[in-house]
Amino acid sequence: MKKKLLLHACCAPCLMGTLPMIGGGFEISCFWYGANIHPYTEYRARLEALADYAGKNSINLIVRDYYGLAEFVRNTINDLKNRCAYCYRLRLEETAKQAKEGGFDAFSTTLLVSPYQNREKIMEIGEQCSESHGINFFCGDFRANFWQGQKTARESGVYMQKYCGCIFSEEERFLSKSY
Repeated sequence: MKKKLLLHACCAPCLMGTLPMIGGGFEISCFWYGANIHPYTEYRARLEALADYAGKNSINLIVRDYYGLAEFVRNTINDLKNRCAYCYRLRLEETAKQAKEGGFDAFSTTLLVSPYQNREKIMEIGEQCSESHGINFFCGDFRANFWQGQKTARESGVYMQKYCGCIFSEEERFLSKSY
């Protein structure tokens, strides 16, 4: 019997890059929790693209539909340099909790496909969430398939975002400014 993996999916293109790297050893369900994604139109666009992709590919998708702009800004505004760590923890905590409650054997995240994310920090936080929730964290290295996932999404006409997700990363996109 295959082990059940709950895979946090940040967006459809990253999911497209991650799934082929996991292999057939797991029964995979995806989990959407994007309280970090702003503005609301971006949040909806990413969720709709992910739900459409999951539906067309018979992927079980669990959605925690919570748009958390006020909470996210309140918890990051005084330490913008460390907002990514907060963002990783926000999503991995919720995924670990959902995985434990849902009877999964492990959890992971599509954030591990991106060469633009801090892999070491994601792994560190994933392990902490694993310990605190009593569920395994599967921390595969999916980065080798990032560009293929992007290409597949582009060729399939799947919505592709232009920035990481938070309102501050959108600002950086336009201003090329680093906090």
